[in-house]
Amino acid sequence: MLPALFLFMNFDAASADWAVLGACLALAVATLLFIFYIQPDASDLAPHRTKLDQLLERRDTIYDNLRDLRFEYRSGKYSEGDFEAMKTALENEAALVLAEIDQVTEAQVRRPRGTRPESSQ
Repeated sequence: MLPALFLFMNFDAASADWAVLGACLALAVATLLFIFYIQPDASDLAPHRTKLDQLLERRDTIYDNLRDLRFEYRSGKYSEGDFEAMKTALENEAALVLAEIDQVTEAQVRRPRGTRPESSQ
């Protein structure tokens, strides 16, 4: 009876070893597939835009809209009142964006080395 019990325990240990080996093999295959076959998303490769980049792009868009508005007004698409209202709205928006650009660039300005801030006397 003892040899039969020993064979039974040995069989369970051998099958457990094969299960661990199979799990390791499956993990290795999954890792290789992840590394070599999964392609990164295009947004992962795109450079990140700073707040200043976004503001400059917005400013350029507003200027383009103003230019298009003037062209369409001259071609007779808008009345004088409509043109003035839309122009004023775009100019106000441009002023806000320019103010934000000034704030962002002032925060990025550094003092040159060796200069001291002005002291109040």
